[in-house]
Amino acid sequence: MPGAQTKETKLPRRTALKQTTLAETIYLELLGRLQRGEIGADDRLLDYEIAGEFDCTRMPARQALMRLVNEGYLMGTTRGFVVPIITTRDIREIFEVRRLLEPAAAASVAKTLADEQLDALRRAYEKICTAYERNDVELMIAANTEFRDTWLAGVENTRLVSAIQRFADHVQHVRVKTLKRPETQKVVVESVGAMLEAFMLRDPARIESALKNGMKAAEHEYFESWSRVE
Repeated sequence: MPGAQTKETKLPRRTALKQTTLAETIYLELLGRLQRGEIGADDRLLDYEIAGEFDCTRMPARQALMRLVNEGYLMGTTRGFVVPIITTRDIREIFEVRRLLEPAAAASVAKTLADEQLDALRRAYEKICTAYERNDVELMIAANTEFRDTWLAGVENTRLVSAIQRFADHVQHVRVKTLKRPETQKVVVESVGAMLEAFMLRDPARIESALKNGMKAAEHEYFESWSRVE
């Protein structure tokens, strides 16, 4: 009929809203603890204790733990879940993979990082310097991770980002031990400083070179620390 109002028909939502499951929440919390070095080689994770902490059944806790196992962060034993024992061969292989992935990935974002991201890199580096002055290992680790995650945010290949983060995380508890040495902390300050300068210049070749040199220095510090312990 003329003048009659046409009733608007709302179409059904075609894309379901993503909801974080309880298992995902537990996974992210445990992953964060592993990345910060709060879960070490002497710790043992039990699904019923995790379930108690999150006030849930054992199923989501076990799902989160098994996901961390599948990603190489944990290993299952008859007495719970533990951080895998990292051998010298493991470390050499991890560094080899990281040298193949990280420098090229960092160089690829030289021209595309936003000014805000460059400012974030500078702030992360300032935190690293503060951590060195205070001999604050926890801050050093957090700031170093913040620096890497900032430039990684510019990498479009999500699988590449995931691989880089995972291999870096796998040596986290070893990094905690080595960073207790002031000599190692100084190496981090110098290496990240060179990386920051290269990013500020937006020079892909210089960025790639800075990351390669930084990894070479970090690998040397790892084995230097281990030789002192042995």
